[in-house]
Amino acid sequence: MSSAPRGFRIDPGWDGDVAGLDAAAVPGFPGGKQEGAAHLARSDAAVDDLQERLFAAFHGKEQGRSVLLVVQGMDTSGKGGIMRHVVGAVDPQGVDITAFKAPTDEERAHDFLWRIRPHAPAPGIIGVFDRSHYEDVLIHRVHGWADAEEIARRYAAIIEFERELVEAGTVIVKVMLHVSYREQGERLLERLERPDKHWKFNPGDIDEREHWDAYQDAYTAALRATATEHAPWHVVPADRKWYARIAVQQLLRDALEAIDPQWPAADFDVAEQTARLRRTMDAG
Repeated sequence: MSSAPRGFRIDPGWDGDVAGLDAAAVPGFPGGKQEGAAHLARSDAAVDDLQERLFAAFHGKEQGRSVLLVVQGMDTSGKGGIMRHVVGAVDPQGVDITAFKAPTDEERAHDFLWRIRPHAPAPGIIGVFDRSHYEDVLIHRVHGWADAEEIARRYAAIIEFERELVEAGTVIVKVMLHVSYREQGERLLERLERPDKHWKFNPGDIDEREHWDAYQDAYTAALRATATEHAPWHVVPADRKWYARIAVQQLLRDALEAIDPQWPAADFDVAEQTARLRRTMDAG
């Protein structure tokens, strides 16, 4: 695959450490912020065209192709910016975004994937998980809400769930937005210093920040356990928001190009319908 901004790909057998990956790096892209903004704008049309073709080819069918974009990351890592600047650049009728919050009492009464499965993308749709089923291994590991045996069971269940999606025609793009400890602190501070950002601040974010190293370990363990041939991970450096956006855009474009959706053939006689329409125009 040619050089392009895709972050760091995590394949099966990866033995690295998330903390060892540079959150300010710009792998695959030789330019800076200005060039990145231009790159994002240039690629919008291509992604939008591919998304429209996907929707036209498969929407409403019982079987067909789809994309699932999984976006994980620590608080302030830029998930909202990905939703606005990348996902928001395509036709909203072909996108289904689900932001998974803390589970309700009813959801806790079921297996952790119970609330996830109904949101798997239908044919023709780009499904987006703004946080996802991975929360149920990450935060549970950090806070000790599940023991090692249960975490391992959940890893296995996730792998099987994702395999089922792929076999049904879904291309899965799993992204971890990797922000540094210092950059997260700066972004949280900005939320406190700007009244227009107070609504985005949650005191609990500072509480979770105190578990930073444990979260880095949890992400490392999750990536090692669940990076598969059918659903590898990409760690996208997120200290530079502009880079994170073009990298996720490129990964989404890769997924759509792998499907290569084609415009569906007309299920009517085009010449006949053209003639009918022209007669109405002549009569007017």
